Amino acid sequence: MSRARKSLLEKLFADHGQALVRFITRIVRSTEDAEDIAQHAYLRLQKLSDEKDLENPRAYLFQIANNLAVDQLRRGKLHIEYVSQQLPPEGATPGDDDHGYHQSPERVLAARQQLQAIHQAMDSLPLKCRQAFLLHRSRGLSYAEIAHEMNISVSSVEKYILQALKVCRQKVGAPA
Repeated sequence: MSRARKSLLEKLFADHGQALVRFITRIVRSTEDAEDIAQHAYLRLQKLSDEKDLENPRAYLFQIANNLAVDQLRRGKLHIEYVSQQLPPEGATPGDDDHGYHQSPERVLAARQQLQAIHQAMDSLPLKCRQAFLLHRSRGLSYAEIAHEMNISVSSVEKYILQALKVCRQKVGAPA
């Protein structure tokens, strides 16, 4: 990294770091997520081919952060929609045939087959992909925490988890 770029990033961080985190926090409503997004925004800015082309580096940094925050909100919304489709309606109990939620032998068998398909899907994944997915789903780690633990980028974590979800959906037969 050139001295000019390093100096620019240090100045942006010193002058606008806290303001950037506050800005993102208003969007994602989580200081921890905002800090992760801010870090990712600085990394994206660092990867620019030539920072001299930027008329307003601060505005560009905030735009990157805004885009990352909106992307995270979209992913979260899609995840919530998917999960809500998979769960029975709130208040449904076993035996509520009106809601289609009952534990008939057919339903138990179908659930076991789905679970077996998911286990097969996990076994078919590359090691790093499986590791990232399991760290996220079983230990509840954030993408940034997984990236740190696995010594890879957050973008790689996102790709691995997306790949794992696609494979699971294909094995289970759900629409991709």
